Amino acid sequence: MERTAINPVPWSVELGFNQGELVSGHTRTLYCSGQTAMNADGKPEHDGDLAAQLALSLDNLEAVLAEAGMTLADVVRLNVYTTDVDRLFGEYGVLAGRLAAAGVAPATTMLGVTRLAIPGQLVELEATAVD
Repeated sequence: MERTAINPVPWSVELGFNQGELVSGHTRTLYCSGQTAMNADGKPEHDGDLAAQLALSLDNLEAVLAEAGMTLADVVRLNVYTTDVDRLFGEYGVLAGRLAAAGVAPATTMLGVTRLAIPGQLVELEATAVD
């Protein structure tokens, strides 16, 4: 698989994401459902703690990726849904650090929403990965 970052403007790279990702030569595409801060028993965790919810959401995303034989390095598209954009910006280092450690800057969209499906959840991550 070959990935080419598409950035007609440079500011997004400084924030840890590319404007676009051109993918060619891939053999598999994984579309991940939104991942939230749910434990293995399907119970929500870390009520009110956005940073901890973000970290667990990433753990859960990585578990889905691993089940498919992939890692965060294979993520080309990431949608971030949050009930509080301002708070998420304050904790964004949790997400940016994990993506940077994986050597990836996927095309990303952050959306503020009224609520998520599970009461008390503050953030949800939806990804597309290719290899």
